[in-house]
Amino acid sequence: MKKMVCVMMTAVLLAIPFTSASAQTNPDTVKEKAQVLASKMVSDYGVGGIQYAIRDHGSVVLSDSAGVYDHATKQPVTRDTMFGIGSVSKMYVSAATMKLAESNQIDIDKPLTTYIKNFKMADPRYTKITPRMLLNHSSGLYGSHYGNSMLFDDNDTQNHDELLAKLRSEHLKSDPGQFSVYCNDGFQLLELLVERVSGISYSQFLETYFSKPLHLTSTKTPLDSFDRNKLAKTYLPGLDKALPVENSNVIGTGGLYSTAEEVSKFAEVLIGNSTAILSEKSAIAMQSDEYRKGIWVPEETNTTNYGLGWDAVRLAPFDDYGITALSKGGDTFMYHAVLTTLPEYDISIAVLSSGGTSIHNTIFSSNILLDYLKTKGIIKKILPEKTFQPPVKTDMPADLSAYSGLYGTVGTTINVKIKDGEIDLPALNGGFIPPQTYLYTGSGQFKNREGNLIVSFDKAKNGKTYLKLNAHLNFPGLGQIVMVTYEFHKLNPNLLNPTTKKVWEQRNGKRYFALDEKITSLQYLNQALVSKEIAVDSEQGYASGTKIVSGNTAVNAAAIPILSGRDAFDLNFYKKNHEEYLTINGQSFIREDAIESFSQGNSSIRRIPSNGQAVWYKIDKKSANRELTVKTPDSGGFAVYDAKGTLVNFSKISNNHSVVLPEGGKIVFGGKKGEVFKIHLKSN
Repeated sequence: MKKMVCVMMTAVLLAIPFTSASAQTNPDTVKEKAQVLASKMVSDYGVGGIQYAIRDHGSVVLSDSAGVYDHATKQPVTRDTMFGIGSVSKMYVSAATMKLAESNQIDIDKPLTTYIKNFKMADPRYTKITPRMLLNHSSGLYGSHYGNSMLFDDNDTQNHDELLAKLRSEHLKSDPGQFSVYCNDGFQLLELLVERVSGISYSQFLETYFSKPLHLTSTKTPLDSFDRNKLAKTYLPGLDKALPVENSNVIGTGGLYSTAEEVSKFAEVLIGNSTAILSEKSAIAMQSDEYRKGIWVPEETNTTNYGLGWDAVRLAPFDDYGITALSKGGDTFMYHAVLTTLPEYDISIAVLSSGGTSIHNTIFSSNILLDYLKTKGIIKKILPEKTFQPPVKTDMPADLSAYSGLYGTVGTTINVKIKDGEIDLPALNGGFIPPQTYLYTGSGQFKNREGNLIVSFDKAKNGKTYLKLNAHLNFPGLGQIVMVTYEFHKLNPNLLNPTTKKVWEQRNGKRYFALDEKITSLQYLNQALVSKEIAVDSEQGYASGTKIVSGNTAVNAAAIPILSGRDAFDLNFYKKNHEEYLTINGQSFIREDAIESFSQGNSSIRRIPSNGQAVWYKIDKKSANRELTVKTPDSGGFAVYDAKGTLVNFSKISNNHSVVLPEGGKIVFGGKKGEVFKIHLKSN
């Protein structure tokens, strides 16, 4: 779920080396170091509250926090404060799947259709998908159906209930098992698998087989009854008022709430120390090098190398010490988490936060674990972080120019021009790396001017050429992280006939607005998440990273392992009442040109149509700069954006039903079908 967070807030890379603190000599200094880093997270990295716990051989040896639970009262985070744990939730559905397997209720290498009889897709290859492929991200599924999943104070199960119906009309982006690329839908299918095989809801399964025997009193799902006041409050930058409770209703992939101590306790299951719940054999199987079964970067030192459920089964920098570290991170809009465990030493750390990112939490957890290992004498010293020198540009072999051309990733295409030994590239790694120039330094490598980023080209066994990034990212006051990924792959030109070309050129730069997203959705916090701008390269035959195949259809073109190929989509356009609409992942969007102006008198009524879709309006000159007051139904709400798409008011979080309308902006009303909104526009 991390990509959604990158859209919400772009993290700025500050490439200033940071040297780890000197070696610690006792547990008290580990605690002090943790507090220093936690305070840094709060002061400099957008964290409101952070909670962390280290468990050693089953006992909590460090449990602490920083920041506040509530800005208004300044009440601190405590060991009992609950947080959303995002995709760390995947480890729970992974363990549930393995539990069913060890009791011979399923075989993770049999087709998924064996257990979910009504799982069907438009692509015949779907019959080859197995539970193992869901666990290791190699199913070939497009990635994520986020629609109506992340909701304020709303535990609607629509996303869960409609997933199979949406998949029925969809295709795969690769052969099942060909390569692993992060896939949320796979873990939603595992949730359904657990329910079908066990005969009980997933929430009941977790409570019965995990929470009760482990005495996890604070590990809950949005469907559970518990005191929501225990959840750390969340905030938007610049807004002091706490947001309503965030429900991540994709429970298998990212919907659990918990505490750092309880997440670290569940780690005992994952490393084979709670054999009454999950056998050691199953725990070890989850740690296998699943990523190597398909196409992957050749480097072993990395932050991502998938096991079954795990993001990493060889987490850097622990491999530099000959230590196996397992890790799983997670992000929702508002909560962020990481679990890192060292199975051979029975040591685990969980770090949960409101605000920030799981990347920051991962750096925090790695640094504190290394200090703890030094204190215990498991490692003699902490190795210095990698340092880099500005590159020395050398003459580039002429044959490397052949790598110039069109490249694509999910959502975009770029023209890579290699000229005079230099490449200019856009932002990479989800925005953590800004646009910059890379210089040829020999051995097929291009480096940025600081020397910490390396770009090269790999031709994989599937015949595709990938642009590879090897990045050491430095975060001042926190530390360093290494990420090796394939960012783009080379595309062939897709020549269009004149008629198709003309149709698509008319869509270039046009924006389409979501109709099916509930008004309780967190996506309304950012207009970019409830709209889609189409970028068309008609000369090459691509649109927003998809390959144009007809006048109204473009299909995913990205087949990229690891992370950059995740959350793929097709574009399907259609006409209704002479207006153009767009469907992406089963959700409808209306073209901006078709949106009516909001200028119909001082007082009127707006009604949600019988299909329950949201209603968008443009704010024209007649309505602009006038105060709007809206009387909404209980389940309804509205959001207002200015001409740049910046959120001006969202009634579901502000409870403010009056707003001055900005010229050139948009207003959207949402609620249940047939519900009425009474509105009044104050005269100028």
